[in-house]
Amino acid sequence: MTITDPFFALDWGTTNLRAWVVGADGRPTAHQEFALGVSRLGPGEAAVRFRDEVRPALGAEGLPTLITGMAGSNIGWLEVPYADCPADARALARGVVAVPGEAPFVGITPGLRGPGVYGPDVMRGEETQLIGWLAQDPARRQGAQVICHPGTHAKWVLAVDGRIERFVTAMTGELFALLTQHSVLKGGEGDADGPAFDDGLKAAGDGAALAARLFTARSRVVGGGGLVAADVRAYLSGLLIGADVASSPPLLDAPADATVSIVGDSKLCAQYQRALAHRGIEARVHDGEGAVLSGLVALFHAVMRQEPHR
Repeated sequence: MTITDPFFALDWGTTNLRAWVVGADGRPTAHQEFALGVSRLGPGEAAVRFRDEVRPALGAEGLPTLITGMAGSNIGWLEVPYADCPADARALARGVVAVPGEAPFVGITPGLRGPGVYGPDVMRGEETQLIGWLAQDPARRQGAQVICHPGTHAKWVLAVDGRIERFVTAMTGELFALLTQHSVLKGGEGDADGPAFDDGLKAAGDGAALAARLFTARSRVVGGGGLVAADVRAYLSGLLIGADVASSPPLLDAPADATVSIVGDSKLCAQYQRALAHRGIEARVHDGEGAVLSGLVALFHAVMRQEPHR
């Protein structure tokens, strides 16, 4: 195998699987999504579904495969150890583990581990997206870059000269889901991006005393604070994202004038951009799916350069 070979690229997450056949020029020639996230599979099922369903669906039986995401976790196909920060594409490629007994080659990328703030911090899958975003433009691999990947567990990342130096995880999306589904705040049916989002941004302040600020999503409704039940989701979304934006980036010790690049789902990225603008911080939004695919291409090429052990 060489870096110019076509290959099969998978982003295998907790709830979903995205697959691409990538041509010799690094561009996708086929793409399909499957509702086969690792949380939906039993022990040993990932290997079977890959061989019998995923690979045949795209005619990729004869192609080498590189997989990123939760397939490499302790609930996935094969647990792959974390690589340590700082890390670039070559460092992550050295941590790729070949799945025993698979032919042609099937490799699973490592996650990434950093020192964190109060203890170790980890990511699995986002590192491939980050490497892909860095690979898309040589200018991004020069100097310091602050990158935000919003989601269930939002990641704030400092990259320096093309290496992921450190990162911070905020459970912003998961908190929103828990509070709106299982707390005293549940029941609101409004749009999470409604007009009350901006009121939530203001209520977030500097992000401190979040537990106390969260209760205002109830007290403003029942105590005559001008909020109606249909606005709670938008208010709470603004409050949580606003608190994240205010409190997480300083933990990176990044340059104060750094532009923030937000990489991920367009709608969620737009909310983070809005929250950053509220604080006077310039931010640019970038496509997350394109970055993941670019990362898989960059890592596959780096793995192939490690011949002859493949």
